[in-house]
Amino acid sequence: MPYKNPKELLVGATQLPAAIEAKLPEGAPKISTTLVDIANKLPVLPDFPTEIPDLPAVPELPAFPAGPAELRRRIVTGVEVRPALSAPAAVKAEIIPSPVTGVLPEVISRRGI
Repeated sequence: MPYKNPKELLVGATQLPAAIEAKLPEGAPKISTTLVDIANKLPVLPDFPTEIPDLPAVPELPAFPAGPAELRRRIVTGVEVRPALSAPAAVKAEIIPSPVTGVLPEVISRRGI
């Protein structure tokens, strides 16, 4: 059915978010219900000067992964992950003093020119 009123159009536009939410696990936030609530709270709006054609049908959505276990599956095989060892004894941290002490270099910026 073509749309004549902006409220009807907003309510009709919630079909795609509702289809996505149907595939989400329980407890996921529902955006479509929020959009319908907002559309119902709008003041009376005048009709469009012309009819707006129907919105396209909601496409077939692919199935989501079963859950966190399927999301954590190993993509790369044949790799072993080990914790890093402490730094080798040959590497030592040393503080090298600056040849110029007590003098701050001047920084000239050309930003904004």
